[in-house]
Amino acid sequence: MTGRVPLLRRALRPPWMQLLLLYLLVLAVLLPLIGQGKRHSYYFRASAHLSGLTEQALADSLERAEEAESYFREAAGADGGEDGEERQRPPHMAVVIVTTVRSQGAEYRYYLQVAAALHRLLRRCSWCRDYRLMGCNVDPRPAEHWQAEGAASRLVPVVRRFGDGGDGQPEPEPERFEKEKEDYLFCLSRGLALRPRYVLVLEDDALPSPDLFPVLRDVLERRLAARDPLYVKLYHPERLQGFLHPEPARIVEWVGLGALGGGLLFYLHRRLSGGWASSSSSSSSPLAFCALAALCMLAAEGYGRVYLLEARRASPQLYSLSPASHCCTPAMAFTARGAARALRYLRGRRCRSGFAKDSALYEALRDEGDTAYVVEPNLVSHIGLYSTLRGVIGRPSL
Repeated sequence: MTGRVPLLRRALRPPWMQLLLLYLLVLAVLLPLIGQGKRHSYYFRASAHLSGLTEQALADSLERAEEAESYFREAAGADGGEDGEERQRPPHMAVVIVTTVRSQGAEYRYYLQVAAALHRLLRRCSWCRDYRLMGCNVDPRPAEHWQAEGAASRLVPVVRRFGDGGDGQPEPEPERFEKEKEDYLFCLSRGLALRPRYVLVLEDDALPSPDLFPVLRDVLERRLAARDPLYVKLYHPERLQGFLHPEPARIVEWVGLGALGGGLLFYLHRRLSGGWASSSSSSSSPLAFCALAALCMLAAEGYGRVYLLEARRASPQLYSLSPASHCCTPAMAFTARGAARALRYLRGRRCRSGFAKDSALYEALRDEGDTAYVVEPNLVSHIGLYSTLRGVIGRPSL
C-alpha cells in the first residue's frame, strides 16, 4: 500500500495530469452535485427535480395570492390611498400594471400578487411619495375583472380601456397581437398623461423584486441621467441569459470571468505547490493559465450565468446595464420622452402572429437608431403559468 503513494505522486506530477484531474473533479463531480437542482443549469436533472420545483412554485404563487387578497381587504379599511392634492400633482414616476381577465389560472390572482407587492414596496420607500401606482384594465368587459375592480381599486386606482357595457369588443382572432399592442399603447399613454418624469409599465404577472425601486433610481437618475434611452428592460428570460448568446458584452464578460478565475487558480497552485511557475516549467505556465481560464469559463456556463448574476443583488450599483435585446416586455421603464417616442414608433407598426409588440419595438429601435438597455439580474419574476395571448402553459420562473 505504501508503495502505491509514490506511484500516485509520480503519476500526478505532470502538469497535464493535474489539470485533467481538476477538470474531472469540477465538471464531472462538483458541478453535477450542485447544479442538478438548478433549472437553468446544464446539469439540471429534469426527471428528478422539475416536477417538485414546479409544484413548489405554484404553491408559493397560491400562497402569495391569498396574502395579497387579505392585504387589500385589510389595508383598504385603514388607508384610503392618496389624497386629492397628491392625485393632482404630477408624479415623479407613474407605475402602471397592464391587466385583463384570465380564463385559465385565475386562482393564482396574478394581478393581486403584483399590485400588492408594488403597493408594499412603495409604502416602505421613504423617497417614493411622488410615485403613482395605477392599474390599467384592458379587458373588453372591465366590470368582470374583479381583481382590479374590487377591494384593490381603493388602494390602486384603475383606468379602463373599454366601457362598462363592453363597447370595445375583442379583435378577430388573427388580430390578437395587434390588440395586445394597442392595449399596451393605451396604458403607456395613460401613464404618460399624468406628466411624470418616468413611466414604469408592468404586465400583471411580473412580480417585482424587493430592490426594484432602489435599482431603478440608480439606473435612471444616475447612470442614464445624461442619456435619453427609448426604454430600459427589467426582465429577460432566464433561459436566454447564458454566455453563449449573440451579445458581444456577454462574451467579454465570460472571457473576463475566465481570466480572473484562471488567474486565481494559477496563483493558488503556485503558492501551494510551486508548480507551473518554477524555472523548469516556466514554458508551460501560459498554457496552464489558459487551461485554468477555460475551466472557469466552462464551469460558469455549465452552472448557469443566471445564478452567478445573483451576486449583483448585493447593491443597486452592482446591477449591470447592457444593450437591450429582442425578447419580451413584462416590465419596461421609460423616461417621459422615451415613452412619447415609443408611442409614436409603435403606432406606425401593425402586429401579427410572429411579430408581437416586443418585435415591433425592437424593429423601431433599430430603424430609428435609438438606444435601449436591459438590467441584469432581472428586477421582476415572470410568475404567469398561462399566457393570455397564446393560451399555452408556460413554466413559472423558479
